[in-house]
This record gives sequence, structure tokens and C-alpha cells, in this order.
Amino acid sequence: MKPLPGQTPRAFWEDRYRDASAETTGRPSAILEHYAKELVPGRALDLGCAKGDDAIWLAQHGWDVCGVDISEEALSIARSNALRRGVADRIMFACHDLTVSFPKGEFDLISAMFLQTPFEFPRREVIARAYSQLQPKGLLLSVTHGSAAPWSWSREGHVFPTAEQELGELGYDESDVLVAFVGSVSRIATGPDSQTASVLDNVIVLQKK
Repeated sequence: MKPLPGQTPRAFWEDRYRDASAETTGRPSAILEHYAKELVPGRALDLGCAKGDDAIWLAQHGWDVCGVDISEEALSIARSNALRRGVADRIMFACHDLTVSFPKGEFDLISAMFLQTPFEFPRREVIARAYSQLQPKGLLLSVTHGSAAPWSWSREGHVFPTAEQELGELGYDESDVLVAFVGSVSRIATGPDSQTASVLDNVIVLQKK
């Protein structure tokens, strides 16, 4: 699904979730589960929470979660899913266009899973803002697309940066950051019509000193 001419980011994502099924896998992102399962639960921020699977998994494992998305349609689905799974009291869902506003507070874990869009998006500034709200020893998880599935909106011939290049573009302060992991991970992606393809994900894990 690609944006219509003149369509705003908020309208694009509202349309996308309005037309989408409310059903989800109920499973968290693999990278989130891998890194968060051994952490002591605290406050977590899920940027671009979509239908809520990651936020719900965190809440089920004792975290107090703030889940944000630009789409009220997505948040409506996420709230219903959280209520059905018995963790609505542990999650605060809020609508934010992260180019304009940002949730307040400090967090022990911040997750940015595929926080990407077919529109111009100041990702570096958004990730820097998120990192500034980490508690000491807090963890930031960033996962982006390292390759495109056939059904993706990516432009033909688009060259994806490596995880190492993305880390460099973040402009992080080495005196303040422990780089826990930087690299590419392969997975099997499932498309809107249940088609599958092997793709690469760029993974960056930063811990605040």
C-alpha cells in the first residue's frame, strides 16, 4: 500500500489500519522478546505500537507500558486486544505524531520496531529524543528493514543502509552509550496475502551508561 498523491502521514496510516484485520498473531517481535525476557520489568515505551502485540507481551511480563502510534485506528485495535488479554490496566496507549509530539517520562526500555514510513521522517532526531528519555542502564532497541519484501512500498532499486551505517547516522555519544549489538538478522516475513519471503532486519541495541 503506497500513499495517495497529497495524502498526509496520519491519513495514510489511518486508512491502512481501517482496512486491516483486527486479528494479530499475539506474538511479540523476536528481537524484543530476546532482549527483554531477561530484564527486570520497569517502564517501557513502545514507539509505533501498531495493534499492540509487543506492548501486550511486555505487560504480560510485568512491565508498565506506554504504547504510541500515529493512528487512532491502530490504537483502537490495540486497546481492544489489551482488554481481551487482561492487561489493559498495565498499558497506556496514546496517539502521537513523533515529528510533532512525544510521550513524557523516563523509561527502562524503549522499543522502536520498524519505526519507518513511506514519508519523510526525521528518524535520527526521533531516536535521539527517545534515547534521552532512557533511565541509566536502560535499553533502546531499534529494528529497521535491511531489505525489501516483494510487497513492500520501497522504491525499486532502493539501497538499504547496513546496521553499522545506521548506527553511525544516529550520532550517538560514545561516552554515554554501551553498544550491546549491531548487525543484520534474517527472518521469514509474511505479506498481506499470506505470501512469504526471506528478508534482512537491521538491529541496533544500545544501553545507557
